[in-house]
Amino acid sequence: MDFSIILLIIGILLMIISFFIKDTSKKIEKDVEELSISIYQETNALKRRLKVVEEELLLDSSFHVKSPTSPKKGALNRNKPNLTEQIISSQDHSKSTVKKSKPINEILVRQVIELDKQGYTFTEISKLSTLSEEQIRDILKNSGGNK
Repeated sequence: MDFSIILLIIGILLMIISFFIKDTSKKIEKDVEELSISIYQETNALKRRLKVVEEELLLDSSFHVKSPTSPKKGALNRNKPNLTEQIISSQDHSKSTVKKSKPINEILVRQVIELDKQGYTFTEISKLSTLSEEQIRDILKNSGGNK
């Protein structure tokens, strides 16, 4: 009987001690939750910054990406113009022809439609986008704009 009483007392003491010991799983759970929230906030901030940069690139018509040229490709294809030369020649050709023949980016089309819905004039939309007033009229005529 002595042995069973000793085991009972030890069991009761261990239960009482367990109430006072800090639960580390709650702390870890809280840390993981805070980390998750901070990663989510950083991701959203990066998405907003990326959206702003994309809009700036769409509105900045003077921005051009230079593609790297390698001498090996140029040596193999001397008879054929490289991609950069083709793009430049097509840009020169499109500048000399009417601007209607140049396809307009879908994002710009949506932007023009939204600006028209907000009540902007053709001149204001032309200043905010890289398109001419004639292109803006064509977009709104084809898409059923307000004006």
